[in-house]
Amino acid sequence: MRLSEFIMANVDPIVEEWETFARTITPAADYLDGPALRDHARSLLLAAARDMDKPQTADEQADKSKGEGPAKTPSLDQAGASHGEMRHSVGFDLVQMTSEFRHLRACVIRLWVDSLQTPDRTGLRDMIRFNEAIDEALAESTAAYAEQVNRSRDIFLAILGHDLRAPLQAVTISTDMLLRKTALQEDALPFVQNIKDGSRHMAAMVSDLLELVRSRLGKSLPIEPAPMDLADTARAAIAEAFAGNPDSDTVLKVEGDTHGVWDAGRLAQLLQNLIGNALQHGTGPQGVVVSLHGEADSVRLTVHNHGEPISEDAIGTIFDPLVRSADEVLGQTSTSLGLGLFIVKEVVTAHGGTIEVSSSGEEGTLFSVVLPRKA
Repeated sequence: MRLSEFIMANVDPIVEEWETFARTITPAADYLDGPALRDHARSLLLAAARDMDKPQTADEQADKSKGEGPAKTPSLDQAGASHGEMRHSVGFDLVQMTSEFRHLRACVIRLWVDSLQTPDRTGLRDMIRFNEAIDEALAESTAAYAEQVNRSRDIFLAILGHDLRAPLQAVTISTDMLLRKTALQEDALPFVQNIKDGSRHMAAMVSDLLELVRSRLGKSLPIEPAPMDLADTARAAIAEAFAGNPDSDTVLKVEGDTHGVWDAGRLAQLLQNLIGNALQHGTGPQGVVVSLHGEADSVRLTVHNHGEPISEDAIGTIFDPLVRSADEVLGQTSTSLGLGLFIVKEVVTAHGGTIEVSSSGEEGTLFSVVLPRKA
């Protein structure tokens, strides 16, 4: 009997063995009944048998073994993906979920070989086809499981970031009240100011974290465009940067018309991140230069600083989320999650603009943003 025929004829006892094995995967299996333990086992087996009966060329087989080409089985993929999602939802870890496929493969081949009187070359080809089908289902299950893990993590981070806003706001308001309404002794004033600065940094990190999670959950950065002057936003961002870094030297240069239809809050966020990045990594007496240049259909914004140049390898990933500089990794700063430039890129993209970066020891580091006048 061909292997596909054997699976069709013996699908029930094979599924029973699957259930028996799944019951040993504790503690998750302790709370599952028979149907939940079997899950998509029957669908996987029947889809695998149907796939084995389909004609397959040598090229298609080679592509399939590499996970390439169109020669896939939709029903097998769907059953595999659904199984991965369900096992994640009931508490199986990834190792436990993949162990089910290992057991299923071994069980089917053992039962089938035991039923054969004289295994032949055809049987060997059937085993290869069966292994291909199980590997395809396993790949889909693993991908679906991993996606659910990532989504669960991002939802947790979103809840965490959202819930942190209230206590941070309470700390900030209380600090402002102390500074305005209480006669603090001279030696106490710096401590209250440190609390205020720390709260501001934490609030910025929470905001960046929420933007990251929103993008990972498949939501583009929301913007509310309205007529505005980018020069006004730049002046406000420089003033805020100076408040947090009184010793900083940031210069604004404006040329041409800087009006457009953009989201003022998002562009303020962009400027704060670019200026903060330049102040953090810039060195030398030149300071930071923010330039705005109005062009026919767009406005060019640049932020320039001198200092240690960004390596070519780092430039390729500088806008990726959770990528931090060597100084940050070594703990020389504690106010960054490595999300600032990722947020900058998201703001630019949401406005239909472009951003580029160049860096050298002689010329310094230059971030250049081009925004169409209407987002």
